[in-house]
Amino acid sequence: MLVGRPIASSEADHQRLDKKTALAVFSSDAISSTAYATEEILFVTAVGASSLALGLDVLVPVSIAVAVLLTVVIISYRQTIHAYPDGGGSYVVSRENLGPRAAMVAGASLLVDYILTVAVSISAGVAAIVSIPQFRDLEEHRVLVCLVLIAFITVMNLRGVKESGRIFAVPTYVYIGVLGLLVGYGLFRVFFGDIDPVVELSAAVPERAEGIERLLGGDLGLFLILKGFSSGAVALTGVEAISNGVPAFRRPEAKNASTTLAAMGLILGTLFFGVSVLASRLHPFPSHEITVNAQLGAQVFGEGSLLFWVLQLATAAILVLAANTAYADFPRLSSLISKDGYLPRQLSNRGDRLVFSNGVLVLAVAAGVLIVMFGGITTALIPLYAVGVFTSFTLSQTGMVRHHLRLRLPGWKRNVAINAAGGSATFVVLLVVAITKFKSPDSWSGAWISIVVVLAVIAFFRAVKGHYTKVAEGLRIDADYKPRRMNHTVVVLVGNLHRGTLEALSYAKSLAPNHLVAVTVVSDSDEERRIQEQWEARGLDVALDIVHSPYRELAGPILRYIDELDTIWDNDIVTVVLPEFVVQSWFGQLLHNQTALLLKARLLFRRHTVVTSVPYHLDA
Repeated sequence: MLVGRPIASSEADHQRLDKKTALAVFSSDAISSTAYATEEILFVTAVGASSLALGLDVLVPVSIAVAVLLTVVIISYRQTIHAYPDGGGSYVVSRENLGPRAAMVAGASLLVDYILTVAVSISAGVAAIVSIPQFRDLEEHRVLVCLVLIAFITVMNLRGVKESGRIFAVPTYVYIGVLGLLVGYGLFRVFFGDIDPVVELSAAVPERAEGIERLLGGDLGLFLILKGFSSGAVALTGVEAISNGVPAFRRPEAKNASTTLAAMGLILGTLFFGVSVLASRLHPFPSHEITVNAQLGAQVFGEGSLLFWVLQLATAAILVLAANTAYADFPRLSSLISKDGYLPRQLSNRGDRLVFSNGVLVLAVAAGVLIVMFGGITTALIPLYAVGVFTSFTLSQTGMVRHHLRLRLPGWKRNVAINAAGGSATFVVLLVVAITKFKSPDSWSGAWISIVVVLAVIAFFRAVKGHYTKVAEGLRIDADYKPRRMNHTVVVLVGNLHRGTLEALSYAKSLAPNHLVAVTVVSDSDEERRIQEQWEARGLDVALDIVHSPYRELAGPILRYIDELDTIWDNDIVTVVLPEFVVQSWFGQLLHNQTALLLKARLLFRRHTVVTSVPYHLDA
């Protein structure tokens, strides 16, 4: 009912995305950052030791720097798409050109980035909802609302990328339209109309009023400006998503993906810079209660107007949809990494709807844990964000430089220059992010966690790879390998003598073992006498061994018995036969002891042991 009918593998091509739908699926993360990137700059440059006036003075220059960086990264990733049309982005580029260690760093950074994308976008979406006056009571239930939205978008993605993309395309384009209207109409009113700022910057205003932090005065040094730039650089999160998901596009995949990436960059850059310019004129004050965009919308459209409502609801929708980008890319990337042996193989399996269902569920659980840990506060999550993003950016562009130098295809010199510029720019930003996030004492409350998590993921990669390598080595067939000659010992476990027991003994004989024995476990002399009398009454020709267990334990005595039996014959393999009667209803089955399950689990880890269940079906 929730996921929908299964989709055959032959229908995979029909699940590919056109450019309009792909823009909603893969670009919503990047475009949604326009809802909070400007605000994050102001949270750093206009709050605390600084003031709103100083923060607004540097807002536009910082936004220009972020927009220039965005342009460089977009051009660089277009090169990546054409060079690696099978997708994989930074991970595949690093693996092919920089080696497995760099690939693990890129893969771990991207996986952590996608988890944070879900947590940040959902929490920002809820912040937009509670900024609506009628919904401010939901502030007390912020975490619960976040978890409900994660559950909703998880179910939608389990239905398939194409279906979720179609459902979420409309809110994406509504958001683009209404935010474009806010910027255009707002700037028109600023330059040609009469519109008052949200906060008046006047010397007559006290430094602190009604809980609002300093409006004038303060100090804004280079460190805070760079820190503001690193916070605003979250606008670039999600830019790599299209390069990771190229195979999801309709043919020609690379061309369509490249066009979509260019369109996304143009929309993102225009809206982000427009919001920053408008904010520099209308003086919104960053707040956890009312977002900057909500303040701008209320001032331009009028609080309570239809357009204000559309803006807030569309903002909430696009921020939730930003999580959809991670849901599209995290499972694909997990699948690629698992095929290389660095993640559990289950993550490479497609579900009934041709999506990597296990990856979707892992992402949902991880993001939910982050939401609970940080109380659903966007600003508390942002410090965890940018380090992994720019690490993967830098590795990708460096790998592309190696790619062009190695192949030297037509136009390789131009491409080397483009990717070298992109790699240098993102590396500089990475240094800025690292220095500003970790030098400031308040950043240690969260920023270091992203580094620890990435290192933990890399350690997990290595452990998984080591396990699969050992398994492959253990299963490898050498040229001179011959299986050993075996003595076959069959042990039939007997509880009570019933039809199922007789069927199991008959089956055991059919195996023609070298040695056949039945064994039962008793806790007192009465049980021993009863089973012996039953055995003799039936005239069974199979030897019955009786094991005493005064403490009524079953598994332990059986294992010790098999160990003792195993020492009698060399080169033997032991087959343990378990008689089981099966009733028709699941409820009836629950009414009986499940001792066979426990024994199977314990015997599974014993060397040279085979466990066989012989079911006897009853009509009861």
